[in-house]
Amino acid sequence: MTSEALQTDKVAKEKKREKPFLQLMKRLVKNKLAVFGLFIIIIQILMAIFAPLLVSYNPIEQNLAKTQLGIGAEGHWLGTDNYGRDMWSRLVYGARLSLVVGITSVIIGLLGGITLGLLAGYYKRLDGIIMRIVDLLFAFPGILLAMLIIAMLGTSIINVIIAISIWSIPGCARIVRGSVLSVKKQEYILAMRSLGAKDSRIIIKHILPNCMAPIIVFATMRMATSILSTSALSFLGLGAQPPTAEWGAMIAEGQAFMWTAPHMTIVPGVAIMLVVFAFNVVGDGLRDALDPNMDLNN
Repeated sequence: MTSEALQTDKVAKEKKREKPFLQLMKRLVKNKLAVFGLFIIIIQILMAIFAPLLVSYNPIEQNLAKTQLGIGAEGHWLGTDNYGRDMWSRLVYGARLSLVVGITSVIIGLLGGITLGLLAGYYKRLDGIIMRIVDLLFAFPGILLAMLIIAMLGTSIINVIIAISIWSIPGCARIVRGSVLSVKKQEYILAMRSLGAKDSRIIIKHILPNCMAPIIVFATMRMATSILSTSALSFLGLGAQPPTAEWGAMIAEGQAFMWTAPHMTIVPGVAIMLVVFAFNVVGDGLRDALDPNMDLNN
């Protein structure tokens, strides 16, 4: 064996000894755009956690003597809105609300989608029934489905979470089903069956862990969709209700003052754009980092 072959073999063994998480992070940091997106996400998380420490004003307290102040005027970093409320305070607390809604709706959607996907992929007799239900949900455009659910349940943040969760289920179910159909044909799964292992054990301990890569990517990119959908529903008056600080609602309030106080619309709009961009590029980076062929390409 040549020295080059020995070196290659040594590197391969070292990679195997590394923890999967460390391998993932090493691959992810090679993608500069994904690192930038991760930085933005970390900032949003810190804003959400330490919101009370980052603001000097109550986000819902009105001061009609200081309406529509420009950026940096009278100690207000990002100005004030048409009710004299501090825009920075509302932006920070809006980050908290967006993150809570996004994480909660994605988790609920994943639980439903993973369950349906595992059942449909593993049990052939359930596949047709479950996937027809999924196809029925896919027949509705996502935002219209969410609007329909909210119209039936009423306008509130809780109902927004429920609507976005239901919207997330069919996409997740289809992805998981495809992964299960591929994994369950592997020889070790057939061996487990022949040894009499219970279906629940095979699904939870052997199939689900091997389906996690696409699930992680879906969850990351779904966060972007959830935050954008929350803002869209609030903009339409179906989500957060006044005086709650929420980015979409802030844009809706500011659109009437676009020419006299453009910061009321631009500030929350830029925040939505940056966060959605961040989750999308991190999702792309994770998809590349979790690709088993990445090491071969490098």
